Amino acid sequence: MSEKNINITLKVWRQKNQRESGSFKEYVAKNVSTDASFLEMLDAVNEELISKGDDPIAFDHDCREGICGSCGFMINGNAHGPLKSTTVCQLHMRNFKDGDFLTLEPWRAAAFPLIKDLTVDRSALDRIIRSGGYISVNTGNAPDGNAIMIPKTAADEAFNAATCIGCGACVASCKNASAALFTSAKISHLGLLPQGEVEKEKRALSMVGQMDKEGFGACTSTGSCSASCPKDISLTNIARMNRDYMKASFSKKPETHSGDGA
Repeated sequence: MSEKNINITLKVWRQKNQRESGSFKEYVAKNVSTDASFLEMLDAVNEELISKGDDPIAFDHDCREGICGSCGFMINGNAHGPLKSTTVCQLHMRNFKDGDFLTLEPWRAAAFPLIKDLTVDRSALDRIIRSGGYISVNTGNAPDGNAIMIPKTAADEAFNAATCIGCGACVASCKNASAALFTSAKISHLGLLPQGEVEKEKRALSMVGQMDKEGFGACTSTGSCSASCPKDISLTNIARMNRDYMKASFSKKPETHSGDGA
């Protein structure tokens, strides 16, 4: 065997659908190039399974460039694997040794129902975004780039929050399956900018409300979410979300109802 090729034993969670029970099954990835990505290694395993007439391992992927947030599962109990600030599609086999034993399992969260094998339904995150992810702007020609002056500190924080790719690693890593880091990042990247001021309070109320409605757990500030985030989203966003939510709750005007005409 070449020094640039390794053999890896995989213990993969296999489950046809949510209704049926699942179990771990072992596979051996032989002669894997250390230059291959983790997903390319799984592609090779699947090709062998298909050639034998077996069902390939189902896993999410799209751009494979660490941008789209489609991929993601647990590798030896770590979301996206052992490397910090790295999505599983950007994880390469050079980070493993010949003979390593790797356990692969899907994100575990009630709000992420399993679809098949390592694939889960993360549409709950989309519904959180849809509940409040918009801003009000004047229609017409595109405004001049310098028409709205934004402090660099605010712009930097907003940009850092906007790097969240919605992969769900924060939820899978949290002992409570909380989506607080994801939700706070989406609230921050709009609320920190002048363009997002109009709906700032409404956005905090609606997005946090939708997060709770989806069945995610409460945040207890253990920090596992940020530690496992491939984009290093900061916990300060959760503090900002809590502050915005509390402020919006206290300033929210009580609903008024029309009288009965008496």
